[in-house]
Amino acid sequence: MFHAKLMKRDTKMKNITQEMIELIRLTSVDLSPDVEFAIKKETEKEVIGSGARDTMETIQDNIRLARENSTPICQDTGTLLFYIHYPEGWSPRLLRQQVVETVVEATKLNYLRPNTVNAITGKNTGNNLGDEFHPTTHFEEVLGDELTIDLILKGGGCENVGCQYRLPEARVGASRDLDGVRKVVLDAVHQAQGKGCAPGILGVAIGGDRGSSYLASKEVFLRKMDEENSIPELADLEARITEEANQLGIGPMGFGGKTTLLKTMIKGMHRIPACYFVSVSYMCWAYRRRRMIIKNDHVIYQ
Repeated sequence: MFHAKLMKRDTKMKNITQEMIELIRLTSVDLSPDVEFAIKKETEKEVIGSGARDTMETIQDNIRLARENSTPICQDTGTLLFYIHYPEGWSPRLLRQQVVETVVEATKLNYLRPNTVNAITGKNTGNNLGDEFHPTTHFEEVLGDELTIDLILKGGGCENVGCQYRLPEARVGASRDLDGVRKVVLDAVHQAQGKGCAPGILGVAIGGDRGSSYLASKEVFLRKMDEENSIPELADLEARITEEANQLGIGPMGFGGKTTLLKTMIKGMHRIPACYFVSVSYMCWAYRRRRMIIKNDHVIYQ
């Protein structure tokens, strides 16, 4: 249930910082069941006694211990990406204020590592706050009375191997079509090797401008692992990229094996004729994504 404290002005808003602290805790210490299931399933494909199999089993041990001890799955708790869909009457400004308060408290509780460094001075703020992008918050007003908050924790290792292509790309023989998209995405996986903490999940955006394309490539991570793309051509492309990436022999953490990718997720966008961007965001095996839904004073975590 909500705390009794109401926001200062007369709105439907209540203080939900404690509920959001639990959202951060769950995201940081306990993988979603669909992600854990995918890891277990792929583990069985690796040869017993191989470096790939040992790595996948170690990953599973790590997941279990983090859950049991309520400690972060990875020491790098990453960039905080909040996606907030709010009903009419809720204030994005006040919601942002509560997010900030929540992040400070969650850092004190060690659910988050102090992870925000001023790029000019090199000084760590110590509380995961920074400019308007730390933490990152995306807001959208929706119909109905449900408040939905999605949180992604995206580590720096996998963020470092994300990239963007401008088609055509002669280096890999990629034209301005879906087969060209396939070629550059596989090139991104090859370039990453094991540096993104494979097995990974790819978020891919086709189209848009440089900025919107990158944003969409991360937003697609809100999909469930077992959720199929509603566009048949993209569903087929996702499956093919994942299959072909797993034939590259990179494997878990780059140690070789059959599991380089767990899944590929693609979003198609509109573009202007002069531009054909393909943005690739890489998510490590620690695919930390959780959702909180609030309706009629009830809180549901997914």
